[in-house]
Amino acid sequence: MNINELIAIVKNKLEKEIVIQDLKIEDKSFLHKNHKENQEGKFHLKLTIKSQNLKELNKIKSTKKIYSILNLEIREHIHSIQILLN
Repeated sequence: MNINELIAIVKNKLEKEIVIQDLKIEDKSFLHKNHKENQEGKFHLKLTIKSQNLKELNKIKSTKKIYSILNLEIREHIHSIQILLN
């Protein structure tokens, strides 16, 4: 899977499960290229999400919800994920 396919899947899954006003997904893999733990085919993503639905939950519950939605992608294609909630 390439990064563009992964971003499209993440975007579609999140928008299907959560009412989102704004979503920005950034590939931050380049920041980790020389790290010892870096794995080929695993990406580093930064999600910036504006969602009234998530805002109504506490930080732990909203993060768990996102992790639950992206469970397969996190296990198979995402090495690191940073989540910023607005």
